[in-house]
Amino acid sequence: MVARELHNELTAAAREYPVVTLLGPRQSGKTTLARMSFPRREYRSMEDPDVRLAAQADPRGFLENLPNGAVLDEIQRTPELLSFIQGRVDTRNKAGEFILTGSHQPALHAAVSQSLAGRTAVLTLLPFSLPELRHYKKTWDPFDLAVRGCFPRLHEKRLSPRRFFNGYLQTYVERDVRMLTNLKDLRLFQRFLTLLAGRVGQVVNYTSLGNDTGISSTTVKSWISVLSASFVIFELPPYFENISKRVIKSPKVYFTDPGLVAYLVGIETAEQAARDPLRGALYENLIITEILKQRLNAGLLPSMFFYRDTNGNEVDLVIKTGRDLVPVEIKSAATFTEEFLKGFGRFRDAVGEKASGGYLLYNGKERFKVKGVSVFNLFAHAGTVKVAEGLA
Repeated sequence: MVARELHNELTAAAREYPVVTLLGPRQSGKTTLARMSFPRREYRSMEDPDVRLAAQADPRGFLENLPNGAVLDEIQRTPELLSFIQGRVDTRNKAGEFILTGSHQPALHAAVSQSLAGRTAVLTLLPFSLPELRHYKKTWDPFDLAVRGCFPRLHEKRLSPRRFFNGYLQTYVERDVRMLTNLKDLRLFQRFLTLLAGRVGQVVNYTSLGNDTGISSTTVKSWISVLSASFVIFELPPYFENISKRVIKSPKVYFTDPGLVAYLVGIETAEQAARDPLRGALYENLIITEILKQRLNAGLLPSMFFYRDTNGNEVDLVIKTGRDLVPVEIKSAATFTEEFLKGFGRFRDAVGEKASGGYLLYNGKERFKVKGVSVFNLFAHAGTVKVAEGLA
């Protein structure tokens, strides 16, 4: 089993809070991490109909049968139990009594906010990060990983990405989407998802996406919200605090796992990914997701944005660290050119002294610094460079 980078933050949180809530997409390894981190703790899965019925029928009695606390898996299936957990932890005031995991963010967040505010730490676990993947292979080709994806079972069981994502998509559509929205036409939703994958890394145009799918822009926003709530995608908001209003206000969309993007658009090999018109977007998705994992695994808020003004001047990623704004440019090219640095100067002109350093993450072999910007290949230095924390 791979030691997950979130382990230290999870156990530290359990020493301070009576409850720790672990969120994340299905198959990201939440159950495995929770059970490995707390091996002596009782385990109950709310996906088990008998366990769920017992918790719903007699929640107080259910908790009394767990005198030393427990790992409660897929807790969003029994949100009513959270009120009784609140009473229990308020009475006992014992750190790390319950470890909760969940896949459906809206239901769980609403219940946690109402019942466990101030009593729980909330952490998010995404699929394997690059340092974790080195357990299976020391070096990774980015386009191979973009096709294969980062879900633990893919690597632990050496599964076919095509079969895995086919099953993952069908299970997701059949279970999670139906639970979160009144979905009547699965084929229409799958078409929408494929079109969204083809626009990965782009600023969302709700009207255009709706016209191409055959749905309203309101439905587009609703479905994007559902996908985000289930951790299939995440939205990267624009940065425009204290900047002229002449900036883009719509978010960009990225997929939590790049392998799903490749599957949806029909890319099956690293060679295809490296030649495809989506090459740059796949690489960008992979890198931005990796930086997001760095932040979440350290227990940090994402605090990630992009910058683009109406003249087309942009920076792929802006990380807010304290009062500083760290710009990051991402290029799939293996050869550095000074043209890559243009966005940094324009961003610094726009935000002034808030701009701090910067990173150019490209696909080349050299590591150097030019005009205050650190240039390197994140795949070659994963685990030694923490871009998310502003360290190089």
